[in-house]
Amino acid sequence: MEEKVKYELEFPIHSSPQLLYQYISTPSGLSEWFADNVNSRGELFTFIWDGAEEQAKLVRKKSGELVKFRWLESEEDTFFEIKIVVDEITKDVSLMITDFTDEDEMDESKMLWENQISDLKQVLGST
Repeated sequence: MEEKVKYELEFPIHSSPQLLYQYISTPSGLSEWFADNVNSRGELFTFIWDGAEEQAKLVRKKSGELVKFRWLESEEDTFFEIKIVVDEITKDVSLMITDFTDEDEMDESKMLWENQISDLKQVLGST
């Protein structure tokens, strides 16, 4: 089996870090842009897309700054992390995405994140 490749993406977002954090850390926030529906029981999150469910464990959470989920069904130790970065000088806000994918699916994975972040910007009114 091919090993997954780690990659990072950065998306500038016109939003306050506090508001943005609600959309990346709560089931209701994630349901508005990341998946069709998101449920959680403690640290266990269930993401639902087109009727298919994927479970992930919230392995790290830093209030107002980042969330990191590890996929449970994955045979490898893969995760995705969403981090809010604020430029100290300009106060510009960006989302840093860290994720893993198969090398031959890199373009599709990046495009998927671009579409999802576009949905998030729409929800935030930050187009």
